[in-house]
Amino acid sequence: MIGRVRSHLIRFSRNQIGTTSYLNLIQEAELGLNMEITHEKARLNEILTDISEQEFQAGRPMLSCLVKVKGSKGQGDNFFKMCERLGLGEWRTLKQDENFLKDLRQQCRAFWQDDANFEKFAKAKS
Repeated sequence: MIGRVRSHLIRFSRNQIGTTSYLNLIQEAELGLNMEITHEKARLNEILTDISEQEFQAGRPMLSCLVKVKGSKGQGDNFFKMCERLGLGEWRTLKQDENFLKDLRQQCRAFWQDDANFEKFAKAKS
């Protein structure tokens, strides 16, 4: 499932603008998860966190920045707390910085729209 989510988000960053929602991600990547079930929602959060941590550690942009959390300004607290764990700054400060998410999304699109990066890393496991 991690590979399917990662591949979908890479394709999304290359071919679409804006962000995707949890529901769209579930449908388009054919994950079969139900967001009404707490543990299934938690599982998707874990998958997105795992993918972003692996990408960050490999020197690539965090793909989960493209997934917008319903009812929030873009990302939930868990995303910003993950960024803090990765050393990007204090999570509350990052959440208040209106350019932080925008910059992450631009970096992600620029990286994955580069054909050389796509060819080299799209199939990468980490």
